[in-house]
Amino acid sequence: MICRVPIKEVEKEMLGSATLAARLARFAVSTPQENLQCSARAIVHLSMIDFIAVARAGVDEPVARITREMVLADEGREDASLFGSEVRVPARAAALANGAAGHALDYDDTHFAYVGHPSTVIMPVTLALAQTTGAKASALYDAALIGLEGASRVGAWLGRAHYQLGFHSTASAGSFGAAMSASRLLGLNEAQTTHAISLVASRASGLKSQFGTMGKPYHAGMAASNGIEVALLAKAGFISRSSALDGEQGFAETHAGEYNDAAFEGMGETFIFEDVQHKFHACCHGLHACLEALGRIIADGGAVPDQIEMMSVSTNSRFMRVCNIASPTTGLEAKFSFRLVMALAVLGYDTAALDTYTDEICSVPSVVGLRDMVVVNVDDTLAETESVVTVRDKSGVQKTVRYDLNDLLPLAEKQARIAAKSASLIGDAAAQHLWDNVMAEQTLPIL
Repeated sequence: MICRVPIKEVEKEMLGSATLAARLARFAVSTPQENLQCSARAIVHLSMIDFIAVARAGVDEPVARITREMVLADEGREDASLFGSEVRVPARAAALANGAAGHALDYDDTHFAYVGHPSTVIMPVTLALAQTTGAKASALYDAALIGLEGASRVGAWLGRAHYQLGFHSTASAGSFGAAMSASRLLGLNEAQTTHAISLVASRASGLKSQFGTMGKPYHAGMAASNGIEVALLAKAGFISRSSALDGEQGFAETHAGEYNDAAFEGMGETFIFEDVQHKFHACCHGLHACLEALGRIIADGGAVPDQIEMMSVSTNSRFMRVCNIASPTTGLEAKFSFRLVMALAVLGYDTAALDTYTDEICSVPSVVGLRDMVVVNVDDTLAETESVVTVRDKSGVQKTVRYDLNDLLPLAEKQARIAAKSASLIGDAAAQHLWDNVMAEQTLPIL
């Protein structure tokens, strides 16, 4: 049972009972464990496996190496583990470095209502603080589900306008979820947690202008570290204003939030995090519906490279500014190009493999030739999770497939694809060990 500490009289006016921070705090620390033993927990397991496998695979990426070296140079308390090092560091530092590692490959999960990547923010918090506090594995997964759900709902509350204006929701909304997970694992009461959540409104940040640079994965680590920092401050007696999210000059007002209050309906009873999407192609998630649709055409024999006359993809206008680089020249740009990934898929390149996306692949004549046959169309009748792909051959025969990522895979199929993905990233033996550990919830995962 969570121990609730009465709110001091001096705090009552600042806290109130109707602020969003107070509502989130109540959910974070007072939701009983039995409410967290639900179908969404199975998805948390898969996201933990996915996060650790992706982070291990990304440990030598420049952003992961630089942040890890920075926190190692600072030294300090030996509390929590790092990907890529045997040395333990303070929890905040571990969360920073591990969050950056988890997002370095941009191969981590996505929640479309949140408009961001939840696990790369929340899992580093829970892993670091579970080690620091000596928490049981079950408590780690409780806190993970709390933070993942909180981040997803805050992201949905802020809405598309927040993201479209230029804020990186992974970091902004993620910071609130991180504070919730941290507060739960540190044993904070509702008043303290309200202070933590409202305080992180001053720390939550991240700009889409950093996309395509190390700044993007850094945002994930930053948000994770933010969550631990404010929870530690609140535990020590730090006080903030409860209306910092939804009040005058609060986070939503100053960061183009939409105040979508429907995002919080049923919080604690249902879990929207369960709709999270895992990546099965090592590129921007905006390309995945397209690749899944094209994959069905390829499997049906409708995309023979030397017989193709034209290929097209129709997509929501949102992605025209996200992943529509027409003629990429680098491996990183290739991950954000409808035209190039479609060419790669038709030619039999493995779009799930990390080493497919190189600078060299962008100039291969056969790739460039097919790339230039692709037409990208805007269709705002399509949801952001949908794509329609058409392939026409030289005889005039064409095949069209529509695919929607919101048509969620059955759990068994998702499990199989996560298992295959983790094995491809870290090897069969390591992937199996990770799988067994997470599913058992007996011991903390090893980084």
